[in-house]
Amino acid sequence: MQQHEITEILNRPYSQELLNRDLTRLAYVAKDGTPRNVPIGFTWNGAEIVMCTTKNAPKLASLRENPMVALTIDTEVHPPKVLLIRGRAELDVVDGIPEEYLQMNGSYQMTPEQRVEWEAEVRSLYDGMVRIVVKPTWVKLIDFEQTLPSPVEELMRERAERQNA
Repeated sequence: MQQHEITEILNRPYSQELLNRDLTRLAYVAKDGTPRNVPIGFTWNGAEIVMCTTKNAPKLASLRENPMVALTIDTEVHPPKVLLIRGRAELDVVDGIPEEYLQMNGSYQMTPEQRVEWEAEVRSLYDGMVRIVVKPTWVKLIDFEQTLPSPVEELMRERAERQNA
């Protein structure tokens, strides 16, 4: 997929709405060769998805061995809006708490006092974290208005061909 195609899809209003959500599902291949799919907080910086995790997270060994990942960001309403992203995970070990981690957890309902307590707890627990950074190399938006899952599009084409025959 060409970068201009990726940019065009990611700049669509539904994509922007999805990129402002709290959670994505990170799919990767575990060290034992089986698939994993985990929900994880994220932030979109305009070019990359940034997720943060503990330095001892089991997924890190798997991502070091096979950095290819798939992400799903979707809604819980009908019809769903779904943003599918594929890319390569780059791991960045950082001291302290990455600013993105604080940002991605900023949308939860907390009073200012609760926010102060939460941040103090986070800072006392983690001496560092790992940023998982994914630059999209392939994307698809499924909005069930203008775009559908590829197999459904294929069925619709086949039906139209039958009706026109």
